[in-house]
Amino acid sequence: MFIDTHTHLFYPNFSEDLPEVVHRAEAAKVTTFLVPATDIATSHQVITLLDTYDSLFGAVGIHPHDTKDWTDDLLKQIADLAAHHKVVAIGEIGLDYFYDFSPKEKQIEAFDKQLSLALALDMPVIMHNREADEDVMRIVSEFAGKGLRGQFHCFSGSLTDAKKIIEMGMYISFTGNVTFKKTDELRTIARQIPLERLLLETDSPFMTPVPHRGQRNEPSYIPLIASKIAELHSVSVEEVARITSSNAMNLFGIGKTDKPNYTYKLGNSLYINVTNRCNANCYFCDKNGEAVINGYRLRMKKSEEPDASVYIKEIGDPMKYDEIVFCGYGEPTIRFEVVKEIAKFVKDHGGVTRLNTNGHGNIINKRNIIPELEGLIDTVSISLNSPDENQYSQMMKVNSNYFEEMKNFATLAKEFVPKVVLTVVSLDEIEIEKARKLVEEEIGVQFRIRDYF
Repeated sequence: MFIDTHTHLFYPNFSEDLPEVVHRAEAAKVTTFLVPATDIATSHQVITLLDTYDSLFGAVGIHPHDTKDWTDDLLKQIADLAAHHKVVAIGEIGLDYFYDFSPKEKQIEAFDKQLSLALALDMPVIMHNREADEDVMRIVSEFAGKGLRGQFHCFSGSLTDAKKIIEMGMYISFTGNVTFKKTDELRTIARQIPLERLLLETDSPFMTPVPHRGQRNEPSYIPLIASKIAELHSVSVEEVARITSSNAMNLFGIGKTDKPNYTYKLGNSLYINVTNRCNANCYFCDKNGEAVINGYRLRMKKSEEPDASVYIKEIGDPMKYDEIVFCGYGEPTIRFEVVKEIAKFVKDHGGVTRLNTNGHGNIINKRNIIPELEGLIDTVSISLNSPDENQYSQMMKVNSNYFEEMKNFATLAKEFVPKVVLTVVSLDEIEIEKARKLVEEEIGVQFRIRDYF
């Protein structure tokens, strides 16, 4: 299912056939629409649409083209409109130096004030930027440090700016512009933006994608944009839909909230989301944040943790996969008996297993569990995280003696498991070569660097 995060359905050229437009979009599996206003008048129009269509959500604000008459009195009107239960963002706001519809000083003033309002209301923003890169990035950077969340819509900036936007925790979306014949540079940028930071939008009625250029754009064309993104990232359209929809849920709170994913597929491996519980609390782990991987929602409470039979049913034939991996936003050995039951099923049916762990299983279970891995687990991957005991303790927020316990776990595992790997995350503060030496020379197992984004 797709979410169109930017469609101006209040425009006059939708007035005569809007029900048909929505129906066509829903037939194309576009289930949710976000309609950003451009001024106070269209903000009221958006509210009317939200009350008419269940699948529509809205944003209210003043577009840079309409800021020439800006006064701070408008903030109260925007805030009142934003109180509607289906208004989920402040927007469309920003800067536009391509056209000369509003003085730059007024644009900047209105942008700054509306960003402040969004922070005060704890709402994300939908940002417009056309040939105003320097000022937009400067202003947004200041607010990002205060917790601003948002979307850079219809992105046409540089790769450098795209990376800065992602570093600020913002999202980026492309319109039909990513399908245009002469936008190779834009496609090069789109290819390098992680799917976890992309949203889908049409910007209808504008920016119509190929092959419909010259016609009115509409939300039913979202699959064309998704298909181009999928091509650029060498993934399926379904994966783009799942991830971008999850992103829209994370940013705007719109779309369908599903139950947690108990299993999730990455490449041709199936991952088992055993638990979100963990005895450690690594500062780089997202278990307390969105807890989403590739659009799969992994957050679950202890009461939501299923028994082994649920996982086994979802696995089906384990030989369909390269590996069955026990890994989620939690420590699998907290539910060690469940892990063993699933692993036995996988091995009995010809599958391959991997256990991703922090190496604290013996402490957690208050016994030496390593001999019990024999015949059930083909690979144990252990998070080393740091070769320094003190840094390890600080990173994971555990007692310093856990470092030696983790090393002992890896050393003992060599006797019972065919393959043991220790990993570190590619953070600047980690001494990678020191870690490699510890793993390969002292412990005598394989070493791997995990990418951190």
